[in-house]
Amino acid sequence: MSDAGPTVLVVDDDHDVRSVLGRLLAREGFVVTDAADGKEALAALTGELPDVVLLDVRMPGDLDGFDVCRRLRADPATRLLPVVIVTGLNARTDRVLGIEAGADDLLTKPVDRDELLARVRSLIRLKRYTDDLDSAASIVMTLASMIEARDGYGDGHCHRMANYATRVGRALSLDEHQVRTLYRGAFLHDIGMLTIPEAVLRKPGSLEPQEWTLLKSHTVAGDRLCGNLRSLQATRPIVRHHHERLDGSGYPDGLCGDQVPLLAQIVGIVDSYEALTTPRPYQQAVPPGDAFTVLRQHVRSGWKREDLVETFITVVDRFHAGDGM
Repeated sequence: MSDAGPTVLVVDDDHDVRSVLGRLLAREGFVVTDAADGKEALAALTGELPDVVLLDVRMPGDLDGFDVCRRLRADPATRLLPVVIVTGLNARTDRVLGIEAGADDLLTKPVDRDELLARVRSLIRLKRYTDDLDSAASIVMTLASMIEARDGYGDGHCHRMANYATRVGRALSLDEHQVRTLYRGAFLHDIGMLTIPEAVLRKPGSLEPQEWTLLKSHTVAGDRLCGNLRSLQATRPIVRHHHERLDGSGYPDGLCGDQVPLLAQIVGIVDSYEALTTPRPYQQAVPPGDAFTVLRQHVRSGWKREDLVETFITVVDRFHAGDGM
């Protein structure tokens, strides 16, 4: 949002309409920019995003308002951007098309001044709540990065976890929502370690039983922390269950087989590999090939799914062969 006030992008091929809406919104304290067609609108949305888009339907060129709206919803960077379709069309089918394209609201020309302002203000309030949630999630992601320095993990551990996990997700043809969840969940998988004393985390020898119990509690602590943020709800099964094993011998809940969420299984495999190939206070790092041998042993022990392990190994082999992350 601009420091001068909430921003609105008005998209309409009619110059007079853009002018009237621009003056109306400016008088109410909004910062207004405009575009004359769909192509101009998409170009305007490649920089700093407005708070609301007012979008005409019938415009010259290859992109009408429905097309623009669909593209905004398909792009992760703009999928939550509030869009109001403003149209002279009254047919029920056109209104249904607008809703299906992802519009948050529809207004019919000639636009009622008070209704327009009320709709725009309402959508801006919702956007502020969404932005606040994203900001809170970003803070948690930053805290996760701090774990690397505090707990003796290798530099870039969280990023490697997230990148490996998302590449496995794409190799398995998971949908984009699942891939995004994998990224965040892998990044945040050990966020609960912030509650574990440093003396336990950096202990060079074996842990005492009570210390091991305390260490395992990081999964529940991380789940609880993510549970306070709506934008991180999808990551909770990953954070809580990435140490579960298919034979039920894992923690914290002793889940078996398909009870262990797929995304948590993926992150668990990546985490095991990272634990083996990254120097830790309690062990030396091993080469990737030796780590693969251990992961395959986990399969034979009934802890991990063979197809997931082999997909991960293929991802890592491709990376080391020069196909970067």
